[in-house]
Amino acid sequence: MLNALEVFTTVIVGLMVGVEFSVAFVMNPIFNGLPEESAVRARAHGGRMLGAVMPFWYIGSLVLSAIWAVAGREHGTGPVVIGAALLVLSVIMSLLLLVPINNRGKTWTPETRPADWKEQMNRWDRFHYVRVAIIISAFALLVTALV
Repeated sequence: MLNALEVFTTVIVGLMVGVEFSVAFVMNPIFNGLPEESAVRARAHGGRMLGAVMPFWYIGSLVLSAIWAVAGREHGTGPVVIGAALLVLSVIMSLLLLVPINNRGKTWTPETRPADWKEQMNRWDRFHYVRVAIIISAFALLVTALV
């Protein structure tokens, strides 16, 4: 049963990393290349769509990692505990830095966007790059613990 939990947790975290990586390095660069009105719409739609799903994914990944750490404590769980701690950091970072910007951005239209919308999106992107690095590190630790 522990093996199934380990594999399931690793897959869930890995998929989350893949989505967040593609947002950072594929989707947002595509959106940034669009005309401004389309870019605002794309970012707002992405913020609404992923903003509805990602909280469950992040918290779910964290809970699964914590369960793994507790269930596998007899087998040595150092990498899992550190990976879970990094997931905690990513959740805190999300709540304090990224979610407030996303909550504003997901309501914007070409007509209602603020004058500094690009600066706000650039700030979100910078925070997101750091968050992606953190969750990649957590994923690498979980993979290390799995193998």
